[in-house]
Amino acid sequence: MSVRQLLRLLPWPNSAGHPCYLSTDGTGLLSRLADDMEQMQLDMGSDLLDFARELLNDSKVTHHELRFLVRRLTEALSDALRVAESRGARIPAHGGDEAAEAGGRGNGTE
Repeated sequence: MSVRQLLRLLPWPNSAGHPCYLSTDGTGLLSRLADDMEQMQLDMGSDLLDFARELLNDSKVTHHELRFLVRRLTEALSDALRVAESRGARIPAHGGDEAAEAGGRGNGTE
């Protein structure tokens, strides 16, 4: 493993329902599984958004259908926010070690 490891927020909770983290350099099997699950969650959210647009254009939609839709949209938004939090935490800070490793690009020392 790399010297620099991160705690990655995973897209699923632990057995107690709390946030689950993985100490990783981003190249392991669990990291790839988490990447795949995040992508699946985002794809499902996109599909659900398309369905919501169609349903809202239907003048005969029922109260129960709308409640079902709101529940699914809430789940999809929760998933998307977790993915954003996880990915945002893995973005290097501006001017951090990555900038130095890149040969000074962006700081006028090229």
